[in-house]
Amino acid sequence: MRERLAGLIASRGWETAITAIIVLNAATLGLETSEAVMGRVGPLLLALDRIVLMVFVVEIGVRLYVHRLRFFRDAWSLFDFAIVAIALVPASGPFQVLRALRILRVLRLVSMVPSLRRVVVGLIAALPGMGSIVALLGLVFYISAVMATELFGPAFPEWFGTLGRSAYTLFQVMTLESWSMGIARPVMEVVPYAFVFFVPFILLTAFVVLNLFIGVVVSAMQETVAEEVEAPDVAEESHAIVAALAELKVEVEELRRTVERQRAA
Repeated sequence: MRERLAGLIASRGWETAITAIIVLNAATLGLETSEAVMGRVGPLLLALDRIVLMVFVVEIGVRLYVHRLRFFRDAWSLFDFAIVAIALVPASGPFQVLRALRILRVLRLVSMVPSLRRVVVGLIAALPGMGSIVALLGLVFYISAVMATELFGPAFPEWFGTLGRSAYTLFQVMTLESWSMGIARPVMEVVPYAFVFFVPFILLTAFVVLNLFIGVVVSAMQETVAEEVEAPDVAEESHAIVAALAELKVEVEELRRTVERQRAA
């Protein structure tokens, strides 16, 4: 029984079915945000949501039965378990806010689709390198916020009156959202040479430091893809082996029963 279930959950058809259910659940959760749709087919959508949750619970249960303690050694299995566990928390009373977290079930696509898994693995691999860039960006922001508070704070207290306001305003400038007409030009009307501060700040943050982020992430993802090309996908191979062993065991069992019947005859 356990071997048959192992072969079933390792099959491509099983993964395709679970992925289709996740996509269906994402669509129904989106439709539930429409009052018009809920007024027409609300009970049906809620019933589908409960059925999908039951399917997820059964699937996790089957995987726990098949893999047992090995289930908790796989990060993606723990990820799926946590998402389903959150969905099981009663969304009523003080936990009403958790009802909105049902959409997190859609994140299971990350664990089901290999290409999405590679992206996540690449982002995680980039975290150590990104730490140094975050520290550099924080240092630049702190220095710039102190300078902006001293230079522009008296004339524009709503933007640069405190260190926190200056940091928030500079974050807006870094994202290039209305930085020129909304902030830089009004400041330059009072402080004509303010561009000497804003232009280098934008060049350093928006074009240099943020591109360093992109470079680190791209490099980490390239390394991840290269490792997968050099070494075959062990998980897929192990699933194929388990499925083959399960089929072989069934054939051997049928052959044994046939031999026993012939002997009895």
